[in-house]
Amino acid sequence: MFKYILESAGDINWMAIFALLTFFTVFGVSLYVIFRRDKDFIDHMANLPLEEEAPQPNGRAAVN
Repeated sequence: MFKYILESAGDINWMAIFALLTFFTVFGVSLYVIFRRDKDFIDHMANLPLEEEAPQPNGRAAVN
């Protein structure tokens, strides 16, 4: 069934071009967002796994 649909679609090079453009668009936006982040925010996020007491979703400290 899919083979028939693809054959009837004719020249499907536009699908490859659209996929490539979508990939580069998402990649470019991701790089832009990453490099626009504040260094303090990146350092804070990098140290989160190393902190002793992680804040709970309700805002209270963890009880051991």
